[in-house]
Amino acid sequence: MQSFQFFDVILLALLAGFIAFRLYTVLGRRTGHERSPDDQLRLPDGARPNPKAPVAKDNVVSLPERAAQAGVAATNATPLSRALLDIKLHDRGFDTDHFLSGARSAYEMIVTAFARGERDALRPLLSDDVFDAFDKAIKLREAKKERVDFTFLSLKSARLTGAEMKGSMAGLTVTLESEILLAGYDPAGALIEGDPKTPHSVTEVWTFARETRSNDPNWTLISTASHP
Repeated sequence: MQSFQFFDVILLALLAGFIAFRLYTVLGRRTGHERSPDDQLRLPDGARPNPKAPVAKDNVVSLPERAAQAGVAATNATPLSRALLDIKLHDRGFDTDHFLSGARSAYEMIVTAFARGERDALRPLLSDDVFDAFDKAIKLREAKKERVDFTFLSLKSARLTGAEMKGSMAGLTVTLESEILLAGYDPAGALIEGDPKTPHSVTEVWTFARETRSNDPNWTLISTASHP
């Protein structure tokens, strides 16, 4: 009788070992398809963290070697990357690619509206100072009764070349390279500027700003400059 009980114990031990091995082979190995920690914690598109939720405390203690590596990474970071990180800390919904996509669209809208003298389209996209400068140029053109024919052909590139945080105000500078058709005519119809048939390449540096504490997600153009 005791021999049978001993045999049962051995059988159960082998069975438990086999089950443990199977669990290890399924759960304990990486297949290359696991979700990264960032993927596991990423919110769905459009979702925002609950502002009333308590801030989770990080109980992870950095090892000396990893802490040293993090310090080296921070030291080697460029001013632009550090400024972008600062903006993201103030605005968790900020995304560089999304901003550049909006800047590209805004650029085409603004230069087209300016050429056509469409103040209503310009007003919500510009700061007061920039709008006043654009408005004066439009008024001068109107006073001289000059006409502008403008066609936006393409935006060849839009590169983020500057960033900064001043308090809660974020600023981003973009260098834009475009191709346009531009022709200006006097009241008699004589060509005084540009060429109606030859594309013209333009490179400009525009700076956009946004109050990160505002619920308004839109960025405002606060300065423009021609690329030297």
